[in-house]
Amino acid sequence: MVGQALDAAWTRIRVLLPGRADLRAVRRRPGRDVLAGATVAVVALPLALAFGITSGLGAAAGLATAVVAGILAAVFGGSNLQVSGPTGAMTVVLVPIVAVHGANGVLVVGLLAGLILVGLAFAGAGRYMRFIPLPVVEGFTVGIALIIGLQQVPAALGVESSGGGVLASAAEAVTQWWQDPTWQAPVIAASVVAVMLLAACLRPGIPLSLPAVIAAAVVVAVAAWPVATVGALPAGLPAPALPHVDTGSLGDLLLPAAAVAALAALESLMSATVADAMSVGERHNSDRELFGQGVANLAVPLFGGIPATAAIARTAVNVRSGASSRLAAVTQSVALLIVVLVASRGVSAIPLAALAGVLIATAVQMIEVSSVSAVLHSTRGDAVVLVITAVATLLLDLVTAVILGLVVAGVFALQQVAKSARLDEIPLDDGDHSDEQRALLDEHIVAYRLDGPLFFGVAHTFLLELSEVTVVRAVVLRMSHLAALDATGASVLADTIRRLEGRGVTVLLSGVQNEHRKVLQRLGVYDVLAHERHVFDTTPAAIEHARVHAGRLGSHHDEPVT
Repeated sequence: MVGQALDAAWTRIRVLLPGRADLRAVRRRPGRDVLAGATVAVVALPLALAFGITSGLGAAAGLATAVVAGILAAVFGGSNLQVSGPTGAMTVVLVPIVAVHGANGVLVVGLLAGLILVGLAFAGAGRYMRFIPLPVVEGFTVGIALIIGLQQVPAALGVESSGGGVLASAAEAVTQWWQDPTWQAPVIAASVVAVMLLAACLRPGIPLSLPAVIAAAVVVAVAAWPVATVGALPAGLPAPALPHVDTGSLGDLLLPAAAVAALAALESLMSATVADAMSVGERHNSDRELFGQGVANLAVPLFGGIPATAAIARTAVNVRSGASSRLAAVTQSVALLIVVLVASRGVSAIPLAALAGVLIATAVQMIEVSSVSAVLHSTRGDAVVLVITAVATLLLDLVTAVILGLVVAGVFALQQVAKSARLDEIPLDDGDHSDEQRALLDEHIVAYRLDGPLFFGVAHTFLLELSEVTVVRAVVLRMSHLAALDATGASVLADTIRRLEGRGVTVLLSGVQNEHRKVLQRLGVYDVLAHERHVFDTTPAAIEHARVHAGRLGSHHDEPVT
């Protein structure tokens, strides 16, 4: 038994590890991959700095995350096109963790989240991503964009952030700036936003975030404007060191770690799906992607980085730049490492307001207006799910928002499924019946066809409708068109049969499917009916037997199904 378990575990590990197909992909077009990776690095540098600062651990933490996670997630992940690193959604989760547990708490949370992600990969949890509805994804994205934009208000105005909630902090920053307005920081932030958004409209293939940030740093240096800058950076990545784990507070970090892991899984698999849609012939492996993100998050805290996930914006730039293998993402990380090694002094002079402008422009670009509009105008349920998810993301934590969105989406889905369930009297033009049988149905026998699912959402309505049948001697329930039957539906069906039988009405079933027969047998309904010769393969046979109970035939030699 132990040997079999070890063999199964090793087989699972081999499936999750890189293979020869990955190496063949790297050899296809290495030149284009290197060029695409360099292009992504231009976009990733200001974002890594900004997200590191926003998380509360500093710009160096953002750069360390982009370098380490970018390489490891590319090598071990499940997508040829994915680019990983610090993201806006993750910083939203990390800010309250930093406030409560400090920087070391974030590093421990990253390690725990990495372990959870590896466990999810071994469990094959990646396949469940397809069950997340589009309105939840769109609402989540809108909420994240709003949070990222609001978080940048203090830096964009050149005032100190008060911490606390996003809305309260932004409102207090506006009030503080209004009392003593200075224009240098707002002008820098607005200029960067304008350059990035105009470039996205006029030259979408040319990333201008880094040139805009460099230009802002030059202007600040020449004009000697008194604005806050990134500050000193280490000349290289710190040596690996294990974060201090306080066993006493470990229990308090498990829930934040689960939230970080859930967000990393959600955002990474969504990003991989987007990359597949933008490319031709690429299909990611969901479980390998979870494994790659887990490995990356196990390593990043050792270098003082923040938890990482795949970045949709950087992945999209990677695809548009012609990437075809993991070499592009690795090149991006190597380019960032070179910047850390040789240009840390220049990076330290970048104004925080310029990075705030980069993130505000990124938040604006995250929202696909056409996609959001399409969801809002599709159905009332989809619109409600999108709005609730977006508002919950803004006001609550992200995982709670996704769960709430899924619950609301599930409620509307159940309503739609319930509407598809029908209990219809078999029409007169049904080919199963002769004229004589139709006449008998009109006088003494009623045959119903159950369409759609019979489950907890519609079962009691079914009971009320069928229990009101009067002035009949036999009821035939045609179940061949029944799509689904759960325990509640079977229990209500049993109760309905008992009520009708108690009034002297004979109930017969026809066309019971195997999976539904098992449910009825567990509740003791099927065996009673089968014993009483009231279960048949076809509706004509059931009707013929019903004629006996209706008093029109004297023969009792029908052949029931047992």
